[in-house]
Amino acid sequence: MLDLSRVLSGPYCTMLAADMGARVIKIEHPERGDDTRAWGPPFAQGESAYYLGINRNKESVALDFKHPEGRALLERLLARADIVVENFRPGTLDKFALDYRSVSARYPSVIFVSISGFGQNGPRRSEPGYDAVAQAESGMMSVTGEPDRPPVRVGVAIADIAAGMFAFQGLLLALIARGQTGRGQLIDVSLLDAITALLSYQASRYLIAGDVPGRTGNRHATIAPYGAFETADGMVVIAVGNDAQWRRLCTTLDLHDLASDSRLDTNEGRVVHEAVMHPSLSAALRARTVTDVVTTLRAAGVPCGAVRAVDEALADPQIAARSMIETVAHPTIGALNVLGVPVKLSETPGQVRLPPPRLGEHTRQILELDLGLDAAAIRALADAGAIRVL
Repeated sequence: MLDLSRVLSGPYCTMLAADMGARVIKIEHPERGDDTRAWGPPFAQGESAYYLGINRNKESVALDFKHPEGRALLERLLARADIVVENFRPGTLDKFALDYRSVSARYPSVIFVSISGFGQNGPRRSEPGYDAVAQAESGMMSVTGEPDRPPVRVGVAIADIAAGMFAFQGLLLALIARGQTGRGQLIDVSLLDAITALLSYQASRYLIAGDVPGRTGNRHATIAPYGAFETADGMVVIAVGNDAQWRRLCTTLDLHDLASDSRLDTNEGRVVHEAVMHPSLSAALRARTVTDVVTTLRAAGVPCGAVRAVDEALADPQIAARSMIETVAHPTIGALNVLGVPVKLSETPGQVRLPPPRLGEHTRQILELDLGLDAAAIRALADAGAIRVL
């Protein structure tokens, strides 16, 4: 797999593929590399935490495909590639004959993944794509935040990440199709499409009923009680998904007044009469600690959890049991902790095999072993500015 992408959406897609065993050769500019190499602080031995978080299991070739000799090397790598991933603005790669139409004409079996802000067609295809813009224009920000406060974006670059996940799904489907037809195809994914798809039931409210969703803070628009509540020493989330859980919640917290209120017997009733329910429930929770609430409600079978900071969340024994933090040896940093592989396959599991590569770390190795260049040729290419080697 040739990875011509940078920043987050494309690298996230290729990391998912690399975790599952794909060989990913990351093509980077010889001088600056992936933009995220400069995004910080924090840095570890000159490597940004942002870059380190999304580029494990890859090999880095620092190659300038605007340079004639660099372009010739890239063509040789293209001829060996099963899959190409890029996230340039639509039309950018046309001038180098590196767009899908040009590449597929030369290599019909190649699977070509193009991730962009707004897609390969439509009136906005040429606009640059940024996560915050996609969150704003998709409506995602309009449903995120407190009702009486301005909209806020989700705390991670959710449009980029979703686009990367959908792109990975697309290339897997294209691999299955190629096994039947022998031909590759274009996977066209946009940040706007990806985050619009995530609106799911919020979009459905409008499409079905004409109801424009608004911000409900930590509450849920169609389930109650379902949200964050204050306790004596922190916050908890309680997610009552059915009437049986509601009855167990009332019993555990001694909410006899709410349990006997027939208006609250059903979820629909609790949503309509949330103002009736909320004061008594909130008062009962504020009288208890986080530990007490979580322990007793879990024992009663009521879904709940503490609202935790990232450090607390990553220290959870369940995270350790699921191998969601892995340690890999980095040549300059040493022991490097990275997130683990979230998809657990029983027969062909993914694995964190390689640390995120340094810029151009594998240029020499790939040119020698994969393309057959000798030391003198590699040195000449480096002197000409076509590549960078370590």
